[in-house]
Amino acid sequence: MDIYHIVKRPLVTEKGTHQASQSYDATNHSRARGGSYAFEVHRQASKPMIKQAIEKIYNVKVESVRTSNRKGKRRRVKFKMGTTPAWKKAVVVLRAEHHIDLF
Repeated sequence: MDIYHIVKRPLVTEKGTHQASQSYDATNHSRARGGSYAFEVHRQASKPMIKQAIEKIYNVKVESVRTSNRKGKRRRVKFKMGTTPAWKKAVVVLRAEHHIDLF
């Protein structure tokens, strides 16, 4: 699988923007807090594959990767019920000296 197929798109949300702007020093929590960015990734991508892809695409150093599989939601399509596709979300925490400019 190519690195550009692993990472589909960055998830730019209000919560994600807040987490990306915070640093470890500001949170006073564990090392996995602050400086984190969310991405939609390929469903079969593993954490080491995601880490390698983010490091090569954005030229940063990754501290940790957290993933979650998101279920598709039920939606009505005309007179029938359908389902949106399921997807995988990855939250990537960068080292303190690195950041990604998404905007």
